[in-house]
Amino acid sequence: MASTRIQAAERPIGDVFSDEYRFVIPRYQRPYAWTTEQAGEMFDDLLSASNAGASAADADPYFLGSIVLVKADGDALSEVVDGQQRLTTLTLLLAALRLHVDDEFATSVEDTLFQKGNKMKGTVNQPRLTLRERDHDFFEKHVQERAGVEQLGSFAKESLPDSRRNLVHNTLLFLDKLADLSQDDCHRLASFIHQRTYLVVVSTQDFDSAYRIFTVLNERGLDLSHADILKSEIIGEIPEAAQEKYTQKWESEEEDLGREDFKELFSHIRMVYAKTKQRETILKEFRATVLRKFPDPREFVDDVLVPLSDAYEIVTRADYKAPAGAEGINALLRWLTRLDNTDWIPPAISYFSRTDVNTAALHRFAADLDRLAASMFLRRVEVTRRIDRYGRVLEAIEAGEDLYAEDSPLQLDAVEREQTLKCLDSEIYTVSRIRLYVLLRLDSVLSTGEATYDHPLITVEHVLPQTPARDSQWREWFNDDERAYWVHRLANLALLNRRKNTQASNYEFEVKKNKYFKVKNELPPFALTIGVHDTPEWTPAVLETRQAELVDALSALWRLA
Repeated sequence: MASTRIQAAERPIGDVFSDEYRFVIPRYQRPYAWTTEQAGEMFDDLLSASNAGASAADADPYFLGSIVLVKADGDALSEVVDGQQRLTTLTLLLAALRLHVDDEFATSVEDTLFQKGNKMKGTVNQPRLTLRERDHDFFEKHVQERAGVEQLGSFAKESLPDSRRNLVHNTLLFLDKLADLSQDDCHRLASFIHQRTYLVVVSTQDFDSAYRIFTVLNERGLDLSHADILKSEIIGEIPEAAQEKYTQKWESEEEDLGREDFKELFSHIRMVYAKTKQRETILKEFRATVLRKFPDPREFVDDVLVPLSDAYEIVTRADYKAPAGAEGINALLRWLTRLDNTDWIPPAISYFSRTDVNTAALHRFAADLDRLAASMFLRRVEVTRRIDRYGRVLEAIEAGEDLYAEDSPLQLDAVEREQTLKCLDSEIYTVSRIRLYVLLRLDSVLSTGEATYDHPLITVEHVLPQTPARDSQWREWFNDDERAYWVHRLANLALLNRRKNTQASNYEFEVKKNKYFKVKNELPPFALTIGVHDTPEWTPAVLETRQAELVDALSALWRLA
């Protein structure tokens, strides 16, 4: 297999905006997003650097960063993988400069904006930079064309989409800044940009290679994501007459979820179809396991993306709506989102996207998914086994199996139930990841589901101190072995909605109940802590009874007995 050729060269802007390149921003890229803050910073840096020498030619070179292209040898067509914001902002600045230099300079600036056709070369008149389809006509008419720039001041900007508003605002910013300079200073700046401002141009003929380069060069990440790339591929395969309709559908779902959640959605969709742990790149696996099943990409958008996106919004935001029964479902979903993993999401969106289930069925499924997820969380089931289990749940959903049969992968077997009970009866406090979750679930059961847990801070406090004073009543109630056994178990733990006080933690029981657990004579809003306050003494016998009651409460919640 032939290796992919990668070329990288430091090029002055005069060479970048030349017949060697015809830049095209592909459909998968995000819209132009730089605001006047970034554009103004670029202008100030370039102006300062241009004034550092006796002339523009004598000034030290200014490095503007890198761009990554998909470009074949000998072909000017250059698909911009990284660098859209810089190339576009430079074009805005050059378009503004054209109005502040003399005619001879203006002609030279025009050459950086437009390629002149040449019959002998077989080239045509065209812009050197073409934005995404939704913006390129606007960009050419109102920025690249001189007459458009001259009329921008009277343009109705507030009704424009964000990308076009940014184009207009940044161009007007440049026009205002240039108006404060003399024509000679504008000539100097134009020459400096053309001769002494550099970009590192990295190009490869292979998109996957370009994308890998792009991720390495940008530690903070870029606008481009696998969702953007898939959008380009999928929308690009739809007949042109329907592309706008499906682009709007796609972007509507992305807007509803937000960019980051929408990107995560594709990993969950992959799992719905692959039902196994991801081993290759998300792009490669998504194409192989999902897109291959949909020869018509419109079916993917209509039958997969939209319903699973809607389901993802419901399950991750606990936003199921129904005339009755919705709150019970949303309460279960909120508990699922408190787990330290999101592996439960694929089976959840698979089931919630179905059109043949009612509220009662959704509640039953959510309750058993919560039971399974909580059990694996408590038992610290490692990720590969966890994903394998959810993969089997997905298979059962897809096959229409009885999810509530004893041998269903959604259900806990006898060994798993016993192991979960053992975890609950052990030293919960010592496992930092699970202790707060377990105590909140327990408190919710004790408060019959009426409590809310949106406090800014919730901490776990020991009732029996970890290190009581030698002359304290705690030493009378507990010998060393009893204290070591009980101190970290459920029965000895309470919840507070404030920071811990190490000194107060060692108070005697009566003082601790009435001074530490209370704030302004009010108890914390936790049934678990109120139960401690209502107990007259704290002894091994009390803890033994309390432990059995608390474990039984969680056992009933998750049907563990």
